[in-house]
Formats: sequence, structure tokens, C-alpha cells
Amino acid sequence: MGTPQFAADILKGLLDAGFNVVGVVSQPDKVFGRKHVLKPSEVKETALEYNLPVITPAKIRNEYEEILKLDPELIITAAYGQIIPKALLDYPKYRCINTHGSLLPKYRGASPIQTAIMNGESRTGMTIMYMNEKMDEGDILYQETVDIGIHDTASTMFDKMSRLALEMLIKILPDIFEEKVNPVSQDHFQATYAHLLDKETEHIDFKNDAKTVYDHIRGLLEQPGCYFIMKDRKYKIEEAFFELNDHTDPGVFRGLEDDYLRLDCNDGFIKVYRIRPEGKGSMDARSFYNGAGRTLTGEHLG
Repeated sequence: MGTPQFAADILKGLLDAGFNVVGVVSQPDKVFGRKHVLKPSEVKETALEYNLPVITPAKIRNEYEEILKLDPELIITAAYGQIIPKALLDYPKYRCINTHGSLLPKYRGASPIQTAIMNGESRTGMTIMYMNEKMDEGDILYQETVDIGIHDTASTMFDKMSRLALEMLIKILPDIFEEKVNPVSQDHFQATYAHLLDKETEHIDFKNDAKTVYDHIRGLLEQPGCYFIMKDRKYKIEEAFFELNDHTDPGVFRGLEDDYLRLDCNDGFIKVYRIRPEGKGSMDARSFYNGAGRTLTGEHLG
């Protein structure tokens, strides 16, 4: 049970490793673009490539009978996107397990990987856990850590984490089937949370320290993206780094330097290499500056 590429990579790996996947559950197809084309999730696309049955309930809490007909012995969830009802949790012989992108009980919730990056963490991890009716509170079966490099973004970390999750599943599944696992209860007093990302989260505040701003940007960079406002127009950042500097004017666009756009922060600046102005395509820093960017030098960032 899963939806994005993170989950599709895990599904493909389990199939290639020879596990008997009897069915796949994913979110319903979504409408994309101006032509309102219906697009299936990455997990559904992968399942169809392997000729697997795919079930896409709009509200799984009310639409799970078709899943029960598959008679699953184990359910694995990976970034599925809906709360699993008790009737499903209680059905499989070997229960339901979840792959969660943090070292639980830290960063429970919808955005553990992005939030860890935005918080400037240098290390996170993957947890495989039994599921219960509460959000990410089930007993832990297996955990491994993974480093967050200074150039890592949400996208690169999702790739790392999907590979790690697959390796962990391949190791732990035989023990689950042979009932050799020793679940460990979470320390709920140590719990922290990674909430659903929203439009307010995507907005960048350049009055903060440069490293804080950079972590915010790279935690959102590819999906869902992040932006700033200049003269009532949105600009999405698509590639960036940071530099510390004592001579800055926080919250001001300083123009082009070398091959990047300089956006000043509290103790340094953000170096933007690729940018997407509202209503236009992606462009490199010099192309943007030679167009509209030159006239915006000195403007305040909102």
C-alpha cells in the first residue's frame, strides 16, 4: 500500500526479490495540467507494469472489502496517504507493518524526511514498525540510521530512504514470517512530530540565518517546492546553496554574483543557481538576471 515514487521503488524491489505480492493499494488517479488529464500514482504505474491487481479506494475506511478478498497474510504500507481502518489492521496473519522515514518516536507524522532536513539534522533513519490505530505509535521492529549530507535535498533523501527501507524489509520479512521478531514499544514521552506541509511552510523568510534558510529550501526543493515574493510576484527556487558573510542586508535581493543570484540573510546569503518566476519556465541565474532580474536588484524579499 503506497502512492509516490518512494513507495514504487520499494514495491519494485520486493517483486524483484521474489516476494509474492498479491495486490497493490494506492491513492486514486489525480487530475493534472490544464487539460485535466487523469494520472495514476507511481505505485499504480509500477503495479500495472507487473500485471498486479490495483485497488484505489477514495476513502479506504469505508472501501476495504475488495482488499480483504485478496486474503493478504501481510500488509506493508509505504507513504500510502490514508489512515488504515481497524478491520484491515486486524485481518492479516502477520499483521500490518509500516515503513516510516525517521527514527521513531522522533518525527511522527506526514513529513518526517522533509522536516528533518528543514530542522538542520545531520542524521535521520528508517523505522519498520507494526501498525496500530494511532499515527506512527506502533511497536518498532527494526531501525537503521542514515546521514543527511550538506548537499542532500528532500529528493536525494527520499532515494536514500527508499533503498534503505527495501534492504531492511528484505532482511526483516523472513523473521516476521517465522515469528522471530521482538517488537519494542516506543517511548511516547520522546515523541516529536512532522506535520503536513502547507503553503505557509513553502514560503521562505530571508530574515533568518543563512544555514536555517538553506535547510528550509532544500527540505522542500523538488516537492512541494518553496518560494519567495518580490514586487508581488512569486519566485520558486530550484537549485541553491548558502555562504556565510558578515556584510549583508537581510531580506534583500543583491543581484548576480558569478553564476548565482544573491539573496541576503541574517549572517550570510543564499546562492540561487536556478529559479522559476511565476508564470514562466525554469531558468539559470544569469538568464534570469539578464531579463527581469537586473531591474529587481535592491528589492526586498517578501
